[in-house]
Amino acid sequence: MSDELRRIFDEHHVYVWRSLRRLGVQEADLEDLTHDVFLAVHRKLASYDRARPVRPWLFAFAVRLASDYRKLARHTREVPVATEPADDAPSAEDVTLAREQRRVLERALAGVSLELRAVLVLHEIDETPMKDIAEALEIPLNTAYSRLRLARAQCLAALRKEQP
Repeated sequence: MSDELRRIFDEHHVYVWRSLRRLGVQEADLEDLTHDVFLAVHRKLASYDRARPVRPWLFAFAVRLASDYRKLARHTREVPVATEPADDAPSAEDVTLAREQRRVLERALAGVSLELRAVLVLHEIDETPMKDIAEALEIPLNTAYSRLRLARAQCLAALRKEQP
């Protein structure tokens, strides 16, 4: 493994793991798909434009692999709801509340199509600029903005259904 790949892996493997989970990968498959992302990164590292931010580039790999993963027949019957690794939160009540909020968000995200969800996660959760999202996903900037608007609307509608 090259030093650069090792550095990228060390700095971003948790980010890739969380991104895959947000993209609907089931808990049992997260580790394998995370490694698959870095295998793909290894194959494409020589062509990576180092002037661009690395996280959107990594996220693009995660989106492609999550898309392939979701197409498998074994993943079409259930809505994935992953559990978060234990937090070092100050109280059990805070941890429980945070987990429930994540579950609600994950259920809402599960109802958003992958191409829309990718833009929403990158922009709203990872705080990636829209220009970088468009470049990473290889879509026009206006398409990225349109997908963000649609994803927000779909996610908000799903969240409203969750409320009593």
